[in-house]
Amino acid sequence: MSKTIKARYAHGVLEPLEPLELEEGKELVVTIEEPSSAKDRFEQAAGSWAGLIDAEEFLRDIYLARSLSRNKVDW
Repeated sequence: MSKTIKARYAHGVLEPLEPLELEEGKELVVTIEEPSSAKDRFEQAAGSWAGLIDAEEFLRDIYLARSLSRNKVDW
């Protein structure tokens, strides 16, 4: 079984922030992962779209769509 929970570390002990349905004395393997900040997530995402689209073509499509919508006549 695998479960992710939040816990608080204080006075050398990890304290779960939600109830755990475990047998008393059961041994577990614990993986420690600190939550990332918004800045960390932003930096990780930076450049992730590079090469996925042709930026020049994308801009041409935007300008074309705008010019077509301006020239449209509603009757």
